[in-house]
Amino acid sequence: MPWPSFVFAVLVSVTLPACAPALDWREVRAEGTGIVASFPCKPDRHARDVALAGARLRMDLLVCEAGGATFGLGYFDLADPAAVTPAVQRLRDVAQANIGANEVREQAVAVPGMTPNPLSVRLVLTGRRPDGAPIQEELAVFVRGLRVYQATVLGERLPSGAVDTFFAGLRFES
Repeated sequence: MPWPSFVFAVLVSVTLPACAPALDWREVRAEGTGIVASFPCKPDRHARDVALAGARLRMDLLVCEAGGATFGLGYFDLADPAAVTPAVQRLRDVAQANIGANEVREQAVAVPGMTPNPLSVRLVLTGRRPDGAPIQEELAVFVRGLRVYQATVLGERLPSGAVDTFFAGLRFES
């Protein structure tokens, strides 16, 4: 290969990855909920039934993978106001149990427009996957009315700065 062609090929191979960012941020509105989230990738929409608050509930999910981590926003509706706080506690407990969290740090969570709840929190968890590999998870559990939300970032190593950007991008439209 002639020298100029070789140099061009090397430059293209070095610069192309820089043109394809791992995190491509976009605002996403969860249909009918009023919540807006900033995702670093285009999320897929899913729904699944979960056992919570003594009942089977439909949990809607927005999920995508970018930068070696999974970003998600899940939410479900409750009929009984008295079930909201126990449901928030249950989400916190399940998240910790799912990864066998051996290190848990709590931070305040403030999603503009959320309903105050004493158990709404942002958790930083360190644990292990079922195969023993290390895993990190950050999640925020919060409420608006009778709807409970869980925003999550999960991965072996969470992308620097992306976690804060994800959580800072959560807000409710008026």
